[in-house]
Amino acid sequence: MTITMDAAIAPSFITGFATSAALIVAIGAQNAFVLRQGLKRSHVLPVVLVCALSDMLLIGLGVSGFGALVQASPTLLAAARWGGALFLIGYGLIAARRALGRNALALQGEAATDLRTALLTCLAFTYLNPHCWLDTVVLLGAVSAQQAEGARVPFGIGAASASAVWFFALGYGARLLAPLFARPVAWRVLDGGIALVMWTIAAMLVRGV
Repeated sequence: MTITMDAAIAPSFITGFATSAALIVAIGAQNAFVLRQGLKRSHVLPVVLVCALSDMLLIGLGVSGFGALVQASPTLLAAARWGGALFLIGYGLIAARRALGRNALALQGEAATDLRTALLTCLAFTYLNPHCWLDTVVLLGAVSAQQAEGARVPFGIGAASASAVWFFALGYGARLLAPLFARPVAWRVLDGGIALVMWTIAAMLVRGV
């Protein structure tokens, strides 16, 4: 009985892990923020924990069927799309200002962000970004609905595990790039790239993609 149950759980866990990894391992607003915090070595653990736990919550909502309700509400989707677009445009402007600023940044040259600001920004990138909801609640929720009823929980655990592995690897692995970002020009390029990512995602949201 145990062997049969394990044989049924393992494929669902792996499917959830692989599906979640395919969705989150991409250059997005949330990932760009985590990368930047990792490079600065600023509040890395709280930031990655917030991202991982938030994804766990959103994935749980998707697996439980909440994604279908979100997808069925045009008003909610429209509000999330426009609110998220405005937030991303604003943060993109901040990143562009850093990239074009006269005082170039270095790893030790930027004033440390306080924990409260870092966590509020992280929460905004998570809950005000419709792409996070689309990936975790809607898409993963839709895939989990195709699983057998007893396999949805291990699917969700696998998906949440992939998210946690990714954010910890991104936040703490960023320090391996520290020698490169010791040069101010590298920070200009990074912030310029972050601004472009934010504006691209905002444009996609406005267009309804």
